[in-house]
Amino acid sequence: MQYPDEWTQEEYLKNKIKLERIGVKVVLIDTILSPIEKAKTQVYNPHELQHYQKGSVFVFYCDTGKGTLHRLSEYKKKFPEYHCISLRGGRAYWRVNMSVFVDE
Repeated sequence: MQYPDEWTQEEYLKNKIKLERIGVKVVLIDTILSPIEKAKTQVYNPHELQHYQKGSVFVFYCDTGKGTLHRLSEYKKKFPEYHCISLRGGRAYWRVNMSVFVDE
């Protein structure tokens, strides 16, 4: 799978289901210490993130998505064995009740 620099919420939800079916962990990373309601998030802590299996996908978010997109190259350098993506629109555009269905 090709990994772009950004995923929308819908892309995140769909790709999380698809990738985790084949054993690839997808982690939503909170860079602003403000968890997203009804979403499982991991606070940004480089030491803790190193414990995830190599090849995992880290999806970083901030309030608007602009900060994490701007810092994406830093994340990619810091985590070269992982796939780093920014959540487009960040926390502000997260729709709490959005659900997706993935075709097999």
